[in-house]
Amino acid sequence: MAGTTESGWGALESRVEELIELNLKLARENRALKLQQKNWTAERAALIEKNELAKSRVEAMIGRLKGLEED
Repeated sequence: MAGTTESGWGALESRVEELIELNLKLARENRALKLQQKNWTAERAALIEKNELAKSRVEAMIGRLKGLEED
């Protein structure tokens, strides 16, 4: 009976170690994903800014062309 209890504790200990390793792996993965999300958010903000700049330049060109058309 003592052998059965010991093997039960050994199995439990092994399972706990597996869960600890899984927890660490998931924590690393979570950090990597958060960093990736932060980078994508920054990239998106930069692209929106570039898009707004291009939009204002196009609108300015259209305004100048309309002005030339009126002359």
